[in-house]
Amino acid sequence: MMKSKADEEEYWNSSKYKAFTFDDEDDEFSRLKESKQAVNSIRRLVEEDDDEEDVEKISWSGEPVGSISWSVNETAASNQRTDREPAFPKINTDSSTTSKSQSGYSLSSLFKGKTKGGSFQQFTDSLTDSSLRLYAPELRKPKSEYKDYISDWSPEETVQRMQHGKAVSLEKFRSLQDKLLLLDFSVSANDGNVITAVLIYLKRTLSKEVLFRELQSRQTALRHLICYLRESRDHRLLQELFRALGRTEDEALLKYKEHLSIADENKRRDFLKSCLSLPFSPEDLALVQDHYTLLERQIIIEATDRQAERGGNLPTKKMPILNMSLITTLYYCCFYHYSEAKNTFSSPLNVRQTFKISEKQFFVTALAARAELKEWLDVDALFTCRNWLGFTKKKSPLSFQRVVDILQKNSAPTQVLQDYVALVDDAELRITLAQKHKCHDIVINTYRDLKDRQQLLGYRGKVETGSAEEKRIDELLTNQQIRWKN
Repeated sequence: MMKSKADEEEYWNSSKYKAFTFDDEDDEFSRLKESKQAVNSIRRLVEEDDDEEDVEKISWSGEPVGSISWSVNETAASNQRTDREPAFPKINTDSSTTSKSQSGYSLSSLFKGKTKGGSFQQFTDSLTDSSLRLYAPELRKPKSEYKDYISDWSPEETVQRMQHGKAVSLEKFRSLQDKLLLLDFSVSANDGNVITAVLIYLKRTLSKEVLFRELQSRQTALRHLICYLRESRDHRLLQELFRALGRTEDEALLKYKEHLSIADENKRRDFLKSCLSLPFSPEDLALVQDHYTLLERQIIIEATDRQAERGGNLPTKKMPILNMSLITTLYYCCFYHYSEAKNTFSSPLNVRQTFKISEKQFFVTALAARAELKEWLDVDALFTCRNWLGFTKKKSPLSFQRVVDILQKNSAPTQVLQDYVALVDDAELRITLAQKHKCHDIVINTYRDLKDRQQLLGYRGKVETGSAEEKRIDELLTNQQIRWKN
């Protein structure tokens, strides 16, 4: 059906779509007008959404914009971008920049994420501006905390503050007089920690000659310095101190102690030999001489025993000997070389004679070594002696109670223990030891000698029924020749 001309004119004039026109200026102006209206509507939406009470802004890291963690991260990122730039931004003297900075930004904008009079977009654009860097303010410590360092304390006041554990600076005491006053006040305070702290400062700031000279008249401070140098193992400075003070014996002893740091036994022996020329006192020189002789003998014995052990002439050793003490060396010789001739280095008698070991010390060491080997004949020979008439008896330089204890610790049999328990002089102690080690014959004989019938009758109930000890007790109780006390 064909429309009429009037209908077509009405369609084109009433439609919201306009027909194509060749009037470019009118068309461009209308589009520009429409774009401006759209931008204004978007701006109104942004300004409405900019209320921080209604909308919470989130950064790319997921943290709320304006929070403390966000501000710290933004500041750190800004510092990384200015890796080689000065620590503080340059001040721009341009009036336009200054006015913009004063009108558009504030300290609160750094933490809240927006400007005073602008939008959030303006604040974001300002962060990308290389000419302007924003930094979080650095909070300085209060001046009261620096008072201990900058105050002009006298030496006496400084020592008092050190006694109370307060921080002070000793660097301001630069003259010798002030340093010596500081040392004298610390000594008067009788505080070892303060004295040591002052001495460490003087040791660092004074020459050795001046320090040593001043300490000669301050014996308390000198003793503290010597103790400190020993604890810190500053042996070189300690030797110089002894040399400056004329204490040659102390210097020699300090030199002698260096052998402890020498691991090789041959080098240690040579070092000890060189120490024999140092100015020791007579008593100390004798000890150093014995130490050198002992180590030299230990090296010889060790080399000989290793060769004998490889040849099967000596059992495998259970103990070392190098760098051992004198008594340990004697024990070693009594254990492995007890029957050797006196003219050999490893003979116990030779060791005793060379180092002048006392009879009691030699006896105890030999007894322990032979008892550990269960050589009871050698043990018995240690006690046997002959008088001028040729009679033998048992004699000991230590009490027989102590002998019984040594034998019992080495698992001596009852028969061996019984021989030495019987030699205990005190009757009550002898009975106690006999009961402890089950030496029944000694208990029975002791009660018989004491003529104590009641004690013997009571002990009868402690032995086994039908045993030889019970029969012997019955024989003694029925013996009419014994006059019992009761």
